Amino acid sequence: MMIWFEILAGILTDILYFYCACMLVFYVLFAMISIGETLRNYKKNNSTDYSLLATSEHGPSVSIIAPGYNEGVGIIDNVRSLLAMYYSNLEIIIVNDGSTDKSLQKLIIAYELYKVDFFVEKVLPAKQVRGVYKSINPVYKKLIVVDKENGGKADALNAAINIASKDYIVAIDVDCILEQDALLKIIKPLIDYPKVRVIASGGVVRIANSCVVEDGKLVKVNLPKNYLARVQTLEYLRSFLLGRMAWTRLNGLLLISGAFGAFDKEIVIKCGGYNTNTVGEDMELIVRMRRYMVEKNEPHCVKYIPDPLCWTEAPSTYKILGRQRNRWMRGTIETLLAHKIICFNKRYGLMGFVSYPYWFFFEMLGPAVEFIGFIIFLSATILGIIKWSFFFSMLLFMISFGCMYSAFAILMEVLSYHQYKRPSDILKLLLVAITEPFLFHPFMVWSSIRGITDYFRNKKSWGEMTRSGFGTDISELKPGILNAHYRKV
Repeated sequence: MMIWFEILAGILTDILYFYCACMLVFYVLFAMISIGETLRNYKKNNSTDYSLLATSEHGPSVSIIAPGYNEGVGIIDNVRSLLAMYYSNLEIIIVNDGSTDKSLQKLIIAYELYKVDFFVEKVLPAKQVRGVYKSINPVYKKLIVVDKENGGKADALNAAINIASKDYIVAIDVDCILEQDALLKIIKPLIDYPKVRVIASGGVVRIANSCVVEDGKLVKVNLPKNYLARVQTLEYLRSFLLGRMAWTRLNGLLLISGAFGAFDKEIVIKCGGYNTNTVGEDMELIVRMRRYMVEKNEPHCVKYIPDPLCWTEAPSTYKILGRQRNRWMRGTIETLLAHKIICFNKRYGLMGFVSYPYWFFFEMLGPAVEFIGFIIFLSATILGIIKWSFFFSMLLFMISFGCMYSAFAILMEVLSYHQYKRPSDILKLLLVAITEPFLFHPFMVWSSIRGITDYFRNKKSWGEMTRSGFGTDISELKPGILNAHYRKV
């Protein structure tokens, strides 16, 4: 029995080593490719006069759509951030997705809203709209607030698209704070490539925990004080500055962050809008849009901007973070299995032979492979057949590689946008890189494993995401117009 276990453990170990080697090769390639792409974008955009795009009547027309459920803690500051952006052809649509808190009441008071008679054409399926609100104050003429029955984020986005009147949509999380030029930078790629249709554009998302926000604007960038938020800062640097920039260069990107992304509304509608049957609606939409373009034989691309455009509040407790990563894993599985026809299908080119297999084998199966490796290690330890010298050598190599990869992401941040300017902040990030494999990564693997099991249990819930917000209390708001008028538009 012992002999057979040793043989089986040896075979599985060899498979794991091969798997790890392939993953390391991808990471090295990502790092190499991202260097040129990030620095090229930095130099190109640094010399761009975005004021010309902001004031041009011929620029793309844009509808910003922001769905929210029980976001009353920070919704006033977040909407204020959106209203602070200057763009000549813009509308801002806030969707109150059946909130049970005072989100809608806060918006009505703060922005002097009144209910209007608004015909909603159901181009995309969505739950019933209970009311559409506009402001009596001309300062807020770009603002539209939609109150609807709760249907989830994807349903709320579809409802907003039904109301949107512009050619492009920019979907954001209502809890995000945007840089004032964020809209201009994310829209620019949509008009930069006349020969290839840019169907979507995304921007880097950064962590806003511990940052100073005043009147909806980010006025000071601070490294998060909370350890979980700080380690997510490092995680986001790796993901956005290295991973997604490399995929952009290869034109193999399968994901635009749901926190901030621009889309060609015509293609979104032709594809049927957001899928309400998945918790990973952002990734699923991009994959479906890319499939649509390939099957219609239309040249296309998805672009990513390395600029820090969007700042969001990251989970600061293990409970909330676990729910988030559980949901991300379920969404990844749902998307990949729904579009499994892409895998190794020559019709889809690089997406079929590189992008999809990478996401399937490393993003989706990665946590399961790590978990199986831990079970093998534990079993071998109990049976006393583990080679400790070899084990510790491999462990040291993997941890050292991870720390170097993180350090490289930090270096790219310093050489490009350098948001964390204090040397102590850089040192803290480097210390996080050392502790992450022991204090953060195991929890991420466990949360993903729970996501896998919840997927097979057919769990569809989103999971409550409690936030601290950026702080505007309803008692501080000046009374406006509380549904005092009912007018036709």
